[in-house]
Amino acid sequence: MKEAKVKAAVHADLKADSSPLAMISSDSAQGSLMSRYVTLLFAVVCGMSVANIYFAQPILDDLSSEFSIDPSTIGILITITQIFYAAGLLLLVPLGDLLNQRKLIIGQMLLSVIALVIVGTASSSTVLFAGMALVGLLAVVTQTLVAFAATMAAPAERGRVVGMVTSGIVIGILLARSIAGILTDLAGWRSIYLFSATLMLLMICALIKILPNVEREVKSLSYLHLLKTVFMLFAQERVLRIRAILALLIFTDFSILWTPLVLPLSSPPLSLSHTAIGAFGLAGVAGALAAARAGKLADRGYGQRTTGLSLILLLISWLLINRLEQSLFVLAIGIILLDLAVQAVHVTNQSMILALHTEARSRLTAGYMIFYSIGSATGSIASTHVYALYGWDGVCLLGASVSAVALLFWAMTRRATAAALQ
Repeated sequence: MKEAKVKAAVHADLKADSSPLAMISSDSAQGSLMSRYVTLLFAVVCGMSVANIYFAQPILDDLSSEFSIDPSTIGILITITQIFYAAGLLLLVPLGDLLNQRKLIIGQMLLSVIALVIVGTASSSTVLFAGMALVGLLAVVTQTLVAFAATMAAPAERGRVVGMVTSGIVIGILLARSIAGILTDLAGWRSIYLFSATLMLLMICALIKILPNVEREVKSLSYLHLLKTVFMLFAQERVLRIRAILALLIFTDFSILWTPLVLPLSSPPLSLSHTAIGAFGLAGVAGALAAARAGKLADRGYGQRTTGLSLILLLISWLLINRLEQSLFVLAIGIILLDLAVQAVHVTNQSMILALHTEARSRLTAGYMIFYSIGSATGSIASTHVYALYGWDGVCLLGASVSAVALLFWAMTRRATAAALQ
């Protein structure tokens, strides 16, 4: 009875904000709007936007030295950026269901340019921290773009489009460290943010030309009520709850690998250079690109099978990753498998949840991605502590354990998901 009341309340709220949405009204009419060029542009913009919050990771030592920040506390810069990113997921992404998405995306990107310039020209640690907080808050434009891409795509190709755009995000995360290292060596750490600001301006010009102008006529829905429905959607949609938990687990695994990986690779007996370590990000990119096809499988109704197979590969990947000291080639294969699995599940998750309520895609994305953010933070914290205590073997055992939990959770909820999707 209680669940029925919740569903009735959510349906009433969503019905209220789906009135004449002079928006892209028919999914089928939107297939022509997401050509391969437009989809690729969305993917590039998403990758660039999310990379902005990861550029600082390999240059913390430079930032510590220039701004006289104790090395033991400089890591808080990354924490602040991630906290504001999580805040943006809840506070900004849902606005895509209320406001003109074209203006929202372009406005956030223009503000991102300003934030990047603030960081690139910072003269004190206070300005640096404030600028990075803004960078994190505004980087959530990636999720607004994902939701908009799903709206612009025809139902038959939504999974493919979401897969390509989401791949751009993962590739941006993986390449951010390598790009930051190269630019720092060439022209100093400030060049990273000023170069990114310039590229973002170019992307804004491109988006202005291709984004449709979608006016929303939602008068009865307040901003606070908009945020409330994010939580109401969780109460109503079992698929959203299940897929959000899977997101938490797979991105915990993702961070368990990538956060401490530099430690054993840069230490004896391997003692690899930063350039060589950054090259492993390219292996991750190969996995992310391969997983883009997961969206097509979801379009054809194979989302559950894709999820199960991907989670099995995720578990197997840790057996290879654990061979780090014996073979870097085997490590690279393990990284490819892990990123392939994580990306495939992530794309399948989004394909499923974005089909639940066409008028609430931004809120669905916001709620789902909050769990992604929690998982990323959890994996980072847990893996560094485990590495300090038990070394790389401990990290791999932790990663394999999380993978096993994810596989078990999927198996236990498989029928419930299938029933909810019918």
